[in-house]
Amino acid sequence: MSRNQVLIGIIVAAILALGGGWYFLIGPGADGDTGGGTTSGKLQITADDMTLGNPNAPVQVVEYAAPMCPHCAHMNEEGFPVLKKDYIDKGKVFYVFRVFPIGQPDIPAEGIARCLPKANYFAFIDLLFRNQQKWDPEYQVTDVHGGLVALGRIAGLAPDKIETCMADPANQQRIMASQQDASTRLGITGTPTFVINGDVLPGGAQWATVKEKLDAALAAQK
Repeated sequence: MSRNQVLIGIIVAAILALGGGWYFLIGPGADGDTGGGTTSGKLQITADDMTLGNPNAPVQVVEYAAPMCPHCAHMNEEGFPVLKKDYIDKGKVFYVFRVFPIGQPDIPAEGIARCLPKANYFAFIDLLFRNQQKWDPEYQVTDVHGGLVALGRIAGLAPDKIETCMADPANQQRIMASQQDASTRLGITGTPTFVINGDVLPGGAQWATVKEKLDAALAAQK
């Protein structure tokens, strides 16, 4: 492990220990741009990835997001329905969702989602986004644990199962490994960040920008 990787691990651990309040690991500039760049092409998909759509679609969209991120919740409400209806369901886009934690509660929240049947994963992520006021410390929630348990019960999990899922060390290790890879290899520093056919958009991009890049990527395939 390189010195840079060690440093990133220490920084991430410190930020997560602080809990909420960090939408970006490195704050945006005056124009809100948190960077962005390119890779050599589509990202490699693993068995752990949660996906929607046709893997052979011309455009691959990987979204790095955090359940407790209000910007991600806004994107989920404003942009994702259009993305699903007009791009994923029509075979234009293969969509991949990866958790990039901005606070400690993101880890147990994802742990619950992963304990559900795979077909219910995205419905629970949507439930988390739409109910941040009930569990997210950014909304001055004092009983984050209780809020997550309540949502897990709505999803059909027993209380003891929810506790096991939230504390799953394998889930914690997977999330942190994915976060470190996104940071070191792709330069991702905030949420939500979209990677479209290997092109890393600036963190926190609005839906209009994402859509513009999507349409350009589709046009380039013709």
